[in-house]
Amino acid sequence: MGEAKVGQAFITHELDEAIAIQRSIVDAEERLSRTHPFGEAKSALKAGLKDDRQFLRALEGLGREHGATGKAEEVAGSLTQLMEETARKAGEAESEAYEAHAVLLNLKRKQQDSATAMVKLGRSTKDAKMRDAATAFEKGTRESARKLSASLAAFAVEIASHGRERSASPR
Repeated sequence: MGEAKVGQAFITHELDEAIAIQRSIVDAEERLSRTHPFGEAKSALKAGLKDDRQFLRALEGLGREHGATGKAEEVAGSLTQLMEETARKAGEAESEAYEAHAVLLNLKRKQQDSATAMVKLGRSTKDAKMRDAATAFEKGTRESARKLSASLAAFAVEIASHGRERSASPR
């Protein structure tokens, strides 16, 4: 296989993975924005969802140009499965919602890495469309991850303070 084919296969793989992860992010945000027990987190999830849907459409468009459809290989498949499992349990208890929130944050951070790689791939292949889309994707994902991280920390404090209140209350 020539270098061009190997290079294109890698780009397709990266886009497949990014699309699969982004689908998982959108699905999780849709679910958690309805079931998350912490209002600040719900707000962060809803705010990110609009942009993440747009990023998904942009990734799918880029994917079509490079033969990628969002096929979930090992990493994306495992992360998606973990996200689905934790999101399904999120309504059962605060600790379960916390876990799902943390997994979603990890998916966002994975996307930041993918976006950075896509920016560099776009530059090296002189693909301005990929470079520009990935730059917007990376900035948006970074900001969304920052907000999710802040709401996760606030949620941790909320959960911990409930535990102190329960243990301090007379029985």
